[in-house]
Amino acid sequence: MEEQDLQRWLEELRVEHRDLDEVIAHLIETHHHDSMRIQRLKKRKLKLKDVISRIESELIPDLDA
Repeated sequence: MEEQDLQRWLEELRVEHRDLDEVIAHLIETHHHDSMRIQRLKKRKLKLKDVISRIESELIPDLDA
């Protein structure tokens, strides 16, 4: 993938990560009865964080020593 595509994808993933954070917080605040749903959302959020970190790492330019 080209850097521009990675940047665009990275921004989409960051938005999804923030959205999940808000949804999870809302469900916890309202004492949502479906704890399995909250756990699935948290797991998805962690996976997104891993992908985001991997993409950010790819975008760091290699420095020749």
